[in-house]
Amino acid sequence: MKETAVARVTWASVTCATPLKRDAMYDHRAQQAALGIEVHHTDGRTTESVLVLTPDQVELYAIQFQQIIAKREQAHRAGR
Repeated sequence: MKETAVARVTWASVTCATPLKRDAMYDHRAQQAALGIEVHHTDGRTTESVLVLTPDQVELYAIQFQQIIAKREQAHRAGR
C-alpha cells in the first residue's frame, strides 16, 4: 500500500491578540463592527482573524478606552 502525505496540524495556545493597523469596519445590516486582529501563539506563529463586536460592545469599549487615555495623560503629566 502506498502512503499518502497528510498535513498534521498542531494547535498551540494563544498568548494574546493585537489589533492590525487597518480601519475597523461597521456593517449596518448585521449591526456589527469588525476589527482585524493578529493572534499570537505560544509556538511563535501568528494568524490573522477578526474581532466582531456588537454596537453595545463598541460603546462600552469606547468608554473604557477614553478612561485609559485619560489615565495615561494623567500619569504623563505627573511624570510617571
